Amino acid sequence: MKLFLKGDRCYTDKCAIERRNYPPGQHGQARPRFSNYGIQLREKQKVKRIYGVLERQFRKTIHDAERMRGVPGENLLALLERRLDNVVYRLGFVTSRDEGRQLVRHGHFTVNARRVTIPSYRVKQGDEVGLSPRGKNAARIVGALEMLEARTVPSWVEIDKESQVGQITGNPVREEITLPIQEQLIIELYSR
Repeated sequence: MKLFLKGDRCYTDKCAIERRNYPPGQHGQARPRFSNYGIQLREKQKVKRIYGVLERQFRKTIHDAERMRGVPGENLLALLERRLDNVVYRLGFVTSRDEGRQLVRHGHFTVNARRVTIPSYRVKQGDEVGLSPRGKNAARIVGALEMLEARTVPSWVEIDKESQVGQITGNPVREEITLPIQEQLIIELYSR
């Protein structure tokens, strides 16, 4: 399944999934059969790789999602979407979540005018995400902002292109997350 982990390369013909949509090796083209547990595990691994989260952080996020009001699967996706590395990707400051994680770690972004270097920082409604003085000169961010016209920004964030500041105006809703995720399988896996 195409997870768009390689940034712009996934939108071209050079994408590995487009070239060869099967595992390498002699038996790569055989169809594997998965049990229910295997299907749930693959879904969890897929979401962990999309958002770049390790097991311990993911388990904690699931625990937080189950304690919140509402549907646990939708809460899980909302918590993952509100991570700072994902928010800078959604605002269009970077071209991939991995790049967002690295540039947040290097101190190129601010939240409410304070520099934040923790990619898992959870933004809240009303927070302003901007560029640090160092980030305004970063070539990767400038390049991503030039391509901002081609990308769609979700309705729960707004960006002012002149001042290069993004505002969190609401909470992410499931209908706007277009990733091919079946969050119910993940919740079932952790409820065993």
